[in-house]
Amino acid sequence: MSDRDEWDLPDDAADPDEAGDALDDEEYSLDDGVADLVGDAQCPYCGESVEITLDPGSGTQQQYIEDCHVCCRPWLVSVSYDDDGTAHVHVDASDDHDDNDG
Repeated sequence: MSDRDEWDLPDDAADPDEAGDALDDEEYSLDDGVADLVGDAQCPYCGESVEITLDPGSGTQQQYIEDCHVCCRPWLVSVSYDDDGTAHVHVDASDDHDDNDG
């Protein structure tokens, strides 16, 4: 079976790889409400406001440790995404939480 038949590509697609890329672009179009990729956070230690990079591919509810970009102290970062892709970011001092917190 050829690539064209296997993936049901249009007959006028010159290169199956290019056609596949076009399908990917269509599925993840920037015009249809992509999730936020950055968020603002204020360090609970030094008080500096910083912009952090987000990873919407990690799920709609996330929690992880990230160091402050200014004072290097660890934060507990909580991120939640709305249905429209809007991110809500909250940071706490990570030493305020122990392994039994949930």
